Amino acid sequence: MQSESNCKYRHIILDFKILNKEKKHLRLGLVGRRLSHSFSKKYFEEEYHEPYTLIELDDLTELTEVIEDLGLDGFNVTIPFKRDIVPMLDGIDPAAREIGAVNTVVVRKGNDEGKPKMYGYNTDAPAFLDTLRPHLIERHRRALVLGSGGASCAVAWALRQLGIEYRVVSRSAEANPRCISYNEARALVMNGGYTIIINTTPAGMYPQCDESPWQWPELIDSHHLCYDLIYNPSPTLFLQKASKRGAKTVDGLAMLHRQADLAYKIWTSATQ
Repeated sequence: MQSESNCKYRHIILDFKILNKEKKHLRLGLVGRRLSHSFSKKYFEEEYHEPYTLIELDDLTELTEVIEDLGLDGFNVTIPFKRDIVPMLDGIDPAAREIGAVNTVVVRKGNDEGKPKMYGYNTDAPAFLDTLRPHLIERHRRALVLGSGGASCAVAWALRQLGIEYRVVSRSAEANPRCISYNEARALVMNGGYTIIINTTPAGMYPQCDESPWQWPELIDSHHLCYDLIYNPSPTLFLQKASKRGAKTVDGLAMLHRQADLAYKIWTSATQ
């Protein structure tokens, strides 16, 4: 473990110490590769008044060291590490294991010689379920899930709970028998059976706001429900084009807040 004086996040450690003199705060954070788009820090600090730091890593090789340096009580995980972190965990919630991806981690402090222990959960899946359900009507029985990463796994789990048939769409479908190609997805929409399109990819996320994961907006109409997990920008180009075609559109902000609230409940329960 690095000494405090040499730690990359030394200024954050000092902030934690100053805050904890007045009130016992949880030490929280977000781990991902590029985090300039994230609203998580703003939400946790304004909603729960907890210090929350953004931790950008190229990979997870230094994760344990960073956790020790910061003394984290818990953290969120985002693109592209939601599946990569699973083998590093000391324990995992059964639902998260079924999903195959983790976005919320509780840290149990080790003894003086031991490493911190990490326990994983998935709050993306119930948050997506809770924020999709109010928009469903009778014709919304089949869904296309764009992307095959960790967020896609959470969305697929939620769709199974709702009894919605789905297909996962990937640009590398030939390497994954569970997925279909975008051209196959296009054909399914043309045939009229798939009326829900869910984007779980980063296409269109700040700062690449001029991108869209779906290249055939002319196939979308008022029968469709289009949900984009991206919340920055809002609406994304995908949702802008879908809305112009008369589709019902939902961005990812409500899901972000819901998964954050569920994560905070997990962290506070773990420290009581």
